[in-house]
Amino acid sequence: MKRLIALALALVMCLGFCACSGEEAGEGTNPENVNMQGDIKSPKYVFLFIGDGMSYPQFQAAADYLGALADEDYEKALPSVDYEERQNAVLDGPKDLSFMGFPVAGSAVTYDACSFAPDSASTATSIATGEKTYSGMINVSTDGSQSFETIAEKLHEQKGFEIGIISSVNLNHATPAAFYAHQASRNDYYEIGLELIDSDFEYFAGGGLKKVTGNEGTSESLYDLAEKAGYKVTFTQADAEKVSADDEKVILIDENLADDDAISYDMDRKEGQWALADYVEKGIEVLDNEKGFFMMCEGGKIDWACHANDAAATVTDTLALDAAVQKAMEFAESHKDETLIIVTGDHETGGLTIGFAGTDYDTYLDSLASQKISYALYDEQYVAAYKENGTSFEDVMKDVETLFGLKIKGEEGDRLVLTEYELERLKAAYELTMAEEKPEYTQEQYVLYGTYEPLSVTITHILNNKSGIDFTSYSHTGLPVAVFADGAGAETFGGYYDNTDIYVKLSTLLDVK
Repeated sequence: MKRLIALALALVMCLGFCACSGEEAGEGTNPENVNMQGDIKSPKYVFLFIGDGMSYPQFQAAADYLGALADEDYEKALPSVDYEERQNAVLDGPKDLSFMGFPVAGSAVTYDACSFAPDSASTATSIATGEKTYSGMINVSTDGSQSFETIAEKLHEQKGFEIGIISSVNLNHATPAAFYAHQASRNDYYEIGLELIDSDFEYFAGGGLKKVTGNEGTSESLYDLAEKAGYKVTFTQADAEKVSADDEKVILIDENLADDDAISYDMDRKEGQWALADYVEKGIEVLDNEKGFFMMCEGGKIDWACHANDAAATVTDTLALDAAVQKAMEFAESHKDETLIIVTGDHETGGLTIGFAGTDYDTYLDSLASQKISYALYDEQYVAAYKENGTSFEDVMKDVETLFGLKIKGEEGDRLVLTEYELERLKAAYELTMAEEKPEYTQEQYVLYGTYEPLSVTITHILNNKSGIDFTSYSHTGLPVAVFADGAGAETFGGYYDNTDIYVKLSTLLDVK
């Protein structure tokens, strides 16, 4: 509590100082776009990208993966290769993602009011409002008595900014909800959906809403209520493509919803289907106006992939977020000195690390390219059929080789050939998956499988390890996250600070009360 009071006092003092050093609060931004500090330009267009579950390991793994694929000398330069065989092979290194080249890079601590390994609701609350709360709570105090106004709400009300909220998961999931909702439980999806509608924000896009007709299925559809409130709601890509700046308020639901009504993992996306980047591009078209806009875009399935310990899906969805960032960068090219782009995470998920005991100093990240399908789609399209048809282990392994590259037999030196130990692990997981009734897990079994399908998670664990990747958890961890910034006011985001300071820095830059 003392920390919360100190933080509030510090924020009041900071804003009070700013008001004394520039124009009076409430008078708006001056024509030169200079904020109350008098020396830093206040951005007119703000992009906030949040990789849910994305910390240093996630984006570095993606960069290293790209470097491994592009480097002809990659395997020749590995530490385990004989010195004479290396000859002149030299590792080129990672291929940095676009935001890794931003001129400013800081770090943010992510703990919340009850945990050093926080959840998305509380961490997104900190980013959106500058306040700490308990895990599972969205924009309300720990006792539930006070609601916190978000940076998006303040910009909408005080500055007339248009607001866009994009997510690859459900639009009333914790992270997007933290910019418009105020609930004691992140699981109150219907109530959060009602707040989405009441926000009057101009642009929502991504995954479908959860609990559309309430927990009992008897409430009026959130989509119907949204249309009554003046929103244009689309469910097909063709209709989404027709949306333009002439549409005042829109909700675009992805046509090809996958697990839990979220957008498909990027590795499962078919050619021609919209990716996260397409929703950002459309959002820019809808929101672009003279007063300015604020857009929050969440790469939510990075988190889901890390929960499931699926390294390949983690990497490809991190790359999908990077592609979305590039759309903002393209916009910024024609809006110099007016655009601020921030890329960060809310917390780290899975305890991902680059390096594994079984590969020592070697990594074989290019092996992740052998995976052609996410664990979720594999569960849906294959594991369900195995159970229904009683598919033999031998036939299952044919699919495993095709979809994940893991094989029982192969040429000498083929890294994806299973060892006897790995094969026994797969057989044990197969038996557990195929069992009509799953037993209560032992501690060892929970460590091996978590809450996931034993066969699927064992396949990804083995491929991860053969690639030199490992996870320590199926949950969140307490790692700090990176904060990359480019554009107007970016220089204020350097350093090592609390995640609540992301809000403080934004609100000061944007001159909101």
